[in-house]
Amino acid sequence: MPTKDNPDGYLCLMLHAHLPFVRHPEYEDSMEERWLYEAITETYIPLLDMFEGLLRDGVDFRMTMSITPPLAAMLTDDLLQRRYQRHIERLLELANKEVKRTQNMPEYRSSALMYQRKFSRARELFVDQHGRNLAHAFNKVAKTGKLELITCGATHGFQPLLQTQPEAVRAQIRIARRHYEEVFGVRPRGIWNGECGYFPGLDLEMRSEGIKFFFVDAHAILYADRRPKYGVYAPVLCPESGCAAFGRDLETSLAVWSADTGYPGDPVYREFFRDVGYDLPFDYVKPYIHESGMRLSTGVKYQRVTGKVDLADKQPYSPEAALQRAADHAGNFMFNREKQVEWLAGNMDRKPIIASPYDAELFGHWWYEGPDFLNYFFRKCHYDQQRLGLITPSEYLEMYPVNQVCQPTMSSWGNKGYCEVWLEGSNDWIYRHLHKAAERMIYLARNFRAPSDIERRALNQAARELLLAQSSDWAFIMKTGTTVEYAVKRTKEHILNFTDLFEQLQKRQIDADFVGKLEWKNNIFQNIDYKIYR
Repeated sequence: MPTKDNPDGYLCLMLHAHLPFVRHPEYEDSMEERWLYEAITETYIPLLDMFEGLLRDGVDFRMTMSITPPLAAMLTDDLLQRRYQRHIERLLELANKEVKRTQNMPEYRSSALMYQRKFSRARELFVDQHGRNLAHAFNKVAKTGKLELITCGATHGFQPLLQTQPEAVRAQIRIARRHYEEVFGVRPRGIWNGECGYFPGLDLEMRSEGIKFFFVDAHAILYADRRPKYGVYAPVLCPESGCAAFGRDLETSLAVWSADTGYPGDPVYREFFRDVGYDLPFDYVKPYIHESGMRLSTGVKYQRVTGKVDLADKQPYSPEAALQRAADHAGNFMFNREKQVEWLAGNMDRKPIIASPYDAELFGHWWYEGPDFLNYFFRKCHYDQQRLGLITPSEYLEMYPVNQVCQPTMSSWGNKGYCEVWLEGSNDWIYRHLHKAAERMIYLARNFRAPSDIERRALNQAARELLLAQSSDWAFIMKTGTTVEYAVKRTKEHILNFTDLFEQLQKRQIDADFVGKLEWKNNIFQNIDYKIYR
């Protein structure tokens, strides 16, 4: 019989927390910075609050979470910290107004009170308890051993399409490792490569930075050069590096990701696309939307998914009913994982591990009740069963250091599993520029052996501009068609900034004001060293 200390198998829940670098000091009110503020309010703070609640209540849990370098840089940036405090205080002001407005509207009253409570709690956690630094707050949880934090490529570059210049791939990983050490004080043991992208040989670069494991999609292992004995239910070791690759489990992915059969599509859950920023009178919401008057989502939403009906026909949301449904779904998810490990354990000579990675922002931002689902799930696992254990990759590798050796194939977790999302008609134009800029960056690093102070600053800023241009987010946005103009603008800006710096360095005529402006605006990786491209 399984026990808590001897379960049938393990589940590794992995949340990939990432946003592109959207710091815009040149604007007082940046629409793109709101991506960060929304994620902090709806995902990062609720997850942190959940972790701290579990620790406070003595609930044993395990979670693996990547905090990418761009996100970590923004979470530790003083300007963005101050701006988020202003943002959450405005939301709390709106929530207080909504409580008054809905006092005679029983269908919306409980939701208005919920927003007032949640926004107040977000401000309390962010300002009063953690001094506006969420990266350090997550690190504090990680030091308990319940949460394993891992890194990602420096700017979430899609590595399979950068491999024409190995120095560029190496820089993405080495800068990420160094930045992780600066923020969290230790070396990362694992990495989530941008878009779950992998190509043979990438593991050698990871291993050179002391990274011991990474995640891949299922087909990377299932189509490896040797048939995997345990499928994706045990890691495999890359033959040359010895790095462990954990393959994504398809069954758990569908339970959450699927638009048709996944939990988030339940009619009781909150509807994402209706918001008071669009629904209420302009003069009323004006202080809480963009300063230009453009209507935006505020985060205050009163409708539920309802079903496949027009937005105008969405029915009122009930927080109480949604919490009950989240508890039901958590129980269902746990039951299915228990049965899964029970079946797998009967066919393996070791305890299986189910690797279940998701975008962190799914939990809370897109699926509002996602953090509640996780909270219920962890508590149910602790109190209601003994068959399923929760584990981190590092713990599993300590338990089973000997694993099958085989070479995973090139892969991603994008549509159809390879490069199509990031290399197709809408975005293929960017790569000739990215590759040329990388080629030039390598040239600069090799030829500037003893730069002057201003040349060194220009070289370091050139590296920042290249890295920011390489963010996979821009190609992804061009493909999905959301904020295409912004993605194109960011790609062109960084390439043009890099090109200007390159030409100035070639002529040995550096415009100090230009360099200073870029250092102020695009200040990611303040301790970067351009020589990393040699």
